[in-house]
Amino acid sequence: MTQPTLVFLHALGTSAAEWDLVRSHLPDQPCLALDLSGFGARADDGYADVAAMADDLADMVRAHRLTACVLVGHSMGGKIATLVAARAVAGEVGLAGILGVVLVAASPPAPEPINEQRRAEMIGWVADGAVARDDAGAFVDANTARPLPPSLRDRAIADVMRSSREAWLAWLERGANEDWRARVGQITIPTLIVAGGKDGDLGEETQRRLNLPHYPNATVHVVSDAAHLIPYEQPAALAALIAEHVDAVAGAALPVGFAQLLGSERVSARTRAAMLERTRPLSDDASGWSAAQLDMVAALIAHVLPDAGADRALARRIGVAVHGAGDGWRFAALPADPQAWAYGLATLDALTGGFAALSFAEQLDWLTRIDGGEVGIVATADRLSPTQMTLWFQDVRAEIARQWIATPAAMAAIGYDGFAVGGDGPRKQGYSRTAANDLEHWQIAAEVNA
Repeated sequence: MTQPTLVFLHALGTSAAEWDLVRSHLPDQPCLALDLSGFGARADDGYADVAAMADDLADMVRAHRLTACVLVGHSMGGKIATLVAARAVAGEVGLAGILGVVLVAASPPAPEPINEQRRAEMIGWVADGAVARDDAGAFVDANTARPLPPSLRDRAIADVMRSSREAWLAWLERGANEDWRARVGQITIPTLIVAGGKDGDLGEETQRRLNLPHYPNATVHVVSDAAHLIPYEQPAALAALIAEHVDAVAGAALPVGFAQLLGSERVSARTRAAMLERTRPLSDDASGWSAAQLDMVAALIAHVLPDAGADRALARRIGVAVHGAGDGWRFAALPADPQAWAYGLATLDALTGGFAALSFAEQLDWLTRIDGGEVGIVATADRLSPTQMTLWFQDVRAEIARQWIATPAAMAAIGYDGFAVGGDGPRKQGYSRTAANDLEHWQIAAEVNA
């Protein structure tokens, strides 16, 4: 498994250095902490607008060939992380490795809520040049729940003071006010949203109202003894939350070579987006089945795919397929797929007295009898006869296999690369060599790194 790289983006008036304490609590985690244009070591670069900062981040992910990473954005950096995560969901080249997002007191895609009097005051700080020390100190103190230790406070103040005047002004006057909601849409990448319990503008209420609606696979956590500068105030607590989130998403990492191929220009954005969506979690409700039905389908999966076990995540995905567009055909003796599955599961449960609770051997015995056309329930409208149960179980096996092989993890496991013959250019790339065991250079790279 590839260990995901954490990519840190800082807040207004800070720099990559604001993450130093957090990173010290993540000693074994690969990390990249970036200075955004106009701040930190890039203060002389001046202002880059929101779109340009998002482009910089996307280009950095591509330049480092990150096939497994988690974007961590604080305040201003959170808005940039959200924009790039949305581009990853849309299937943009080179961003297939973004497995997770952590938003820390993040600026939302919507215009950032801020007291207008305070905004005017902060703009006034740079009327004659860079932020003065007293004003920088006021900024740091206003954004912490309690005073920082003197040495840490001095570091934070120094970062504010070296911020580019142009970048400071442009974020407060334009960048924070930009509305990206329509373009961001829904980001299904698993996300952790962190809020400071004493943050005035970007606290829990704002995060739930303006960030959470864009992230259906997000959880919100409040750090109680912190305001806005959480990386300075509570670095250990924040690091622990980040580490927990990384552990939760790391299982979705694909083999390096496969991930590079999926993220390449050989794959169309539409194909890439569809494949990556299959790596992301679905809720039980999304499946269209009850918890008991999901338990039964997971148990069936364990018999059809013994190495997968009772895979509830795959059961949810099968439910979405069964209750959605379907696979385009059905046995004439069976009703439409949603009904056939509902009737089949109900029949199986009635016959066995609770299929999911049986031992594996007992389940196998019942499935063998069903496959042989021995058992079913006749003369009942919402149950299936022995003949129908045999046909239904054939369809069950086919659908389980179909949904499993459609996952990128399964494609990587069997060395399938047929998705990488298109792209979005004027000419579809296809294969040049088609003889058995005669691989092309791009196939060889994927195989060697898998």
